[in-house]
Amino acid sequence: MSSAAKSNILSCQNLNVAIAGRTLLRGLQQDFASGAITAVLGQNGVGKTTMLHTLAGIHPAGSGTITFAGTPLADWSRRRLARKLGLLMQGFELAFPSTVLTAVLTGRHPHIDLLGWESERDIAIARGALSSVGLEGLEERDVARLSGGEQRRLAIATVLAQQTDVILLDEPVSNLDPRYQVLVMRLLRKLADAGRTVVVSLHDVNLARAHCDYALLVNEDGSWQSGKTEQMINPANLLQLYATEFAEIRANGTPFFYAA
Repeated sequence: MSSAAKSNILSCQNLNVAIAGRTLLRGLQQDFASGAITAVLGQNGVGKTTMLHTLAGIHPAGSGTITFAGTPLADWSRRRLARKLGLLMQGFELAFPSTVLTAVLTGRHPHIDLLGWESERDIAIARGALSSVGLEGLEERDVARLSGGEQRRLAIATVLAQQTDVILLDEPVSNLDPRYQVLVMRLLRKLADAGRTVVVSLHDVNLARAHCDYALLVNEDGSWQSGKTEQMINPANLLQLYATEFAEIRANGTPFFYAA
C-alpha cells in the first residue's frame, strides 16, 4: 500500500442516508483520502449502493453535508462534477447497440464539447482503459456478445476513461473470476498510488483486507465504524457486521477470514 501523504477531497459531515423513509446510514463522519482505497463493507440491503449514489450526487442526502474539494457537492454542476468524480454502478446497460470501443468512449463525454467529436487522444485513452482491464482486441465486438464478466470489465474501463480524481465503484468484482478480481483490485491500487481517491463496495472481506487502506463498516441498524483495514477487519467486527461467526487463519503471515 502506498506510503504517500494522504489528503481529503471527498468528505461527509453528519451524513444521513435514507430511502423510502428508512434511514440506512446515520451520522456518517468520513473523510475519503486521496492516494488510498476505502472499502465499504456490509450485508446486502444495508445501503452501500445508496450511500455511493449519495456521494456521487445522484441520490439526495437525508441530512448532513458532503463536500468535494472543499465545496458543497450540491454547488457542482453535473457536467463539471463528471470530470472530477466517476461512479461505477452495479448494472451496465446501453440504450442502443454498440461496439466495445463506442461504449467505453462514453466515459470521455464529460470532457468533450457538447457539439464536438472524440479526438485521437480520447480514442487513445479509451483503448488504454480497455487494455488495462484485459479487453484489448475486442474494440469492434458488439457489447451484446460479451460475457457477463467481460461486460463488467467494460463498465470499469468506461469509468476509468473519465480520468477522474475520485472513483466510486459499486461491487466492481461481481461476475469476475479470481484472475480478474485480482487484476481489477491491483489496477485500483495503482490508481490510488498515483493519487486518486478510490471508494469501493465489496463482499469479499479478504480482497478488502489485501488491497484496501481503509474500511467503512455499515451495520444493519444504520450505525457504522471506520478505520484502517487491518484494524477494522477482524472476527469480532465481522460477526457484528454480518451476524455470522468468522474464523481467522494465517498463511505466510497474511490473515484470511472465512465464515465458520
